[in-house]
Amino acid sequence: MPRLYLIVVFFFTLIGGLHAQSKLGSYLKYAQEKYEKGDYYYAVELYEKAMELDSNSVSILWNYAETLKAYKDYRKAEFYYGKVYEREEGGIYPMSLINYGLMQKQNGSYDAAIETFKKAKKKFTKDKKSYMYLKAKRELESCLWAKTAIKDTAEVVFSRLPETVNTPNSEFGHNLWNSQLYFSSLRADSVSATEEVFTSDYRTRLYSSKLDSVFEPSKRIEDLFFAKLNTGNGSFSLDGTRFYFSLCEDESYNYKCKIMVASYRDNKWFMIDSLGEIINEAGSNTTMPHIGLLEGNEVLFFASDREGTEGGMDLWYSIIKNGNQYSKVRNLKTLNSIDNELSPWWDEKNKQLYFSSSWHDGFGGYDIHSSQFTTVFEAPQNIGLPLNSPANDIYYFKSGDTSYFSSNRIGVLYSKNPTCCSDIFSAHPPVIIIPPTPVETLADLNKRLPVTLYFHNDCPDPKSRDTLTRVNYITGYGEYRAMLEKYQTEYSTGLANEKAEEAKEDIESFFIEYVDQGVKDLNLFRDLLLEELKKGAKINITVKGFASPLAKTDYNVNLTKRRISSLVNYLMQYDNGVFKPYLTNTAPNGGKVIFTQVPFGEYTANKLTSDNFHDQKNSVYSRSAAIERKIEIQSVDYLTEDSLAFITSVSPRFIDLQAIKQGASFSKAITITNKSNDVLSIKEFSVDNAYLTISSPMSIPANSSIQVTYTSNKPLPAGLFSFGSKLYFENYPNPLIIMINGEGF
Repeated sequence: MPRLYLIVVFFFTLIGGLHAQSKLGSYLKYAQEKYEKGDYYYAVELYEKAMELDSNSVSILWNYAETLKAYKDYRKAEFYYGKVYEREEGGIYPMSLINYGLMQKQNGSYDAAIETFKKAKKKFTKDKKSYMYLKAKRELESCLWAKTAIKDTAEVVFSRLPETVNTPNSEFGHNLWNSQLYFSSLRADSVSATEEVFTSDYRTRLYSSKLDSVFEPSKRIEDLFFAKLNTGNGSFSLDGTRFYFSLCEDESYNYKCKIMVASYRDNKWFMIDSLGEIINEAGSNTTMPHIGLLEGNEVLFFASDREGTEGGMDLWYSIIKNGNQYSKVRNLKTLNSIDNELSPWWDEKNKQLYFSSSWHDGFGGYDIHSSQFTTVFEAPQNIGLPLNSPANDIYYFKSGDTSYFSSNRIGVLYSKNPTCCSDIFSAHPPVIIIPPTPVETLADLNKRLPVTLYFHNDCPDPKSRDTLTRVNYITGYGEYRAMLEKYQTEYSTGLANEKAEEAKEDIESFFIEYVDQGVKDLNLFRDLLLEELKKGAKINITVKGFASPLAKTDYNVNLTKRRISSLVNYLMQYDNGVFKPYLTNTAPNGGKVIFTQVPFGEYTANKLTSDNFHDQKNSVYSRSAAIERKIEIQSVDYLTEDSLAFITSVSPRFIDLQAIKQGASFSKAITITNKSNDVLSIKEFSVDNAYLTISSPMSIPANSSIQVTYTSNKPLPAGLFSFGSKLYFENYPNPLIIMINGEGF
C-alpha cells in the first residue's frame, strides 16, 4: 500500500478521533453544568450522548447513575449503579454498592436489596463507624422490616389532588388554613411540558388553592415572590397573624435556606423579615418551619443542619413567646439520625409529631413517621402503607379526618419519567366502614406467620429436664443478644484475618436477619392478637419447637417445651399482665387464648449440623447450629363453642419414640376425648409416610374417649425422623394433627 495513502488515512482517523474526543469533552462538561443546576432532564440526555461515544468509562457510568438517581428514575439508576459496581467493585466509587441497594429498595425489590446490603455491610466492616457501614447495616434492617410491613395496608380512600393543584412538575403541600391549601411548586412558567428548563429563573414558589367542595385553580402568592430566590414551606402562627416560610438560595442546587416571617391581615402579607440567629444560625441550612401548640406553648418546629446536628438535616424546635421571642433551640434527639429528617408537622389533638426520614424503617427513599409525645418524644414509628411507598413520601399534614402528603410514586402527573416529580395526595377513611368478619380478621393474624424466635444453646434453664420455665422470652432474648461478640469470637477462632471478618459478619447478619427480626415480628403479632382478644375472641395458637442436635433427643424435646413456655411467660407479663386474663380464662368478655404445643426437639434439625460437644465452634456458635434453636408460631385458629379444638382433648399429642432400633416394631396409642353432647364421626385418617398403620374406631360417643393406635409396618428409617398424622372428622374442615418422632439406629 502506498505510504502517502497510509499517511492520509492516519491523518483523517486522527482528526476524527480528536473531533470525537472534543465532542465527548463538551458533552461531559455541559452535563455536569446541567446536573449542578438541577436540570437533570438535560443532564441525562447529555450523559446518554457521551455514552454513545464511550460506553466503557466507569466515571461516565457513575455520573450517569448519579444523575438518574437525582432525576428519580430508580429503574435505570439501579441498572447503572450495578454496572459501576460490576466494573470497579467499590474501589473508585465506594458508594456504588450502597446506591445500588437503595435503588433496588426504591423499586420494591427487597430480597435483592437485602443481599446487596449484606454484601455492602461485609465490604465496609473494617470501619464500623463509617457512614457506609452504618448505612448498609441500617438498610438491611429496614428491608427486613419492609418485607414484613408490606403485608399491612390501611383501608383508606386514596387520591391525587386535581390538576388545579398538581402539574407534571413538582408540588409539595404544607397546610390547609381557612379553606386555603398552601403549597410550593415548580411551575410551568419555568419548566416546559417535557420537563425542559427554558428560562434561567428556575425556582420554587408559594401558591394557594381555595377548597370549596373542590380545589379551585391555584394562584402564586405574589407578596411572597423574591426574584432569583426560592420560597416554600408555609405555616401560620396559632392566631393566624404571622406566616412562617423558607427563603432559599440554590448554589449549584444545594439549597441554603433561612426561615422568614410575614405579618398577615386581610389576605395580605407585609412586614416580611428574617428570624434572628437563634433560629437561622449563620452558615446553616434552616428550613421547613411548622407552628404547633406543645404543652401550652406556641412552638416552632423546623429542620436544620446547624451545629449539634446528628447528621444531614435534623429536627429542632424553639418555644415562641409574645409572637417574636424565641427560646434556645432544642434537638429532637430521639427522632434524629445520621441521615435526614425533614418536614415536621405537629398533631396537637393526638400529641404526635409527623416527619419524614431516609434512615428509620421504611419502604424506600423518604418515609413518613410519627412520634407519640408523652413527657418526651417516643421512638418513631412508620405510618405504613399506602401513605408510604418505595418512592419519596414527605410533607405529611392532616385536616379533619383527611391526611395530605407529597410523593413521587407511580401515579403522579409526568411527561417523561413516571417518578420524576412529586404531587400532593390525600387519604381519608372510607365513608362506610364494614366491620371485618372473623375469617378476615383471622387472615390478618395468620399473614404475620410464621413468627420465629431464637435461643442460645440449652436455654432457657440449662441442664434441666423441666418442661416449664419462669424465664420470660424477651429477657432471654436480651441475654442472647448480648452474646453476639462471644459468638463472633468463637466462630471466627482459627481463621485468617479476612475469613475471620467474614465469619463475624455472617454471625452478626444472622442476629439481624433472624434473632432481631423475630422479636419485631412478635411485637406486631402480639398487638394484633390483643386487638382480637379484646373483642372476646377465643383463639388457639399452634407453636412448634426445635433444637440443635447437641443434646440427647428426649432432653431436646423437654428443652423445646421450655422455650414455648418462655413465650407464654412473656405474654403473661407483658404490659402489666394485659394478656393474663385471656391466658387464665378469666377475661370478663370471654376472650381466651390457648397454646397447642408441638415440640419437635432436634427431630427436624439439619442432618449436617454438628452434634459434637467438643466442637462448640460448630455445634453451638455456628450460624447453622443457631438457626435450629427456635420456636415458631405457625398457625392461629378461632375456638368456637362447636369447633373441633374446643370440644376435644388429645393425650398425648406428640409421640416420642426416642432412640429405636431400625428393625424394631412398636405400637403406641393416644387418647381422644369428645367433650360434646354429640357423637363425633371420623371421616378419614392418614399418615404422611408408609412406615405406620393407624387403627381406630370411626366414631367417638358423646362425653366419651377412644384410643387411636399407631403400629410400625416395616423397619423405621435410620437417623432422626418426624411423621405427621391427620384425623379428619365429619363437619370439621381442620384435622387433628399428631406427630410421631424418633431416631432410628
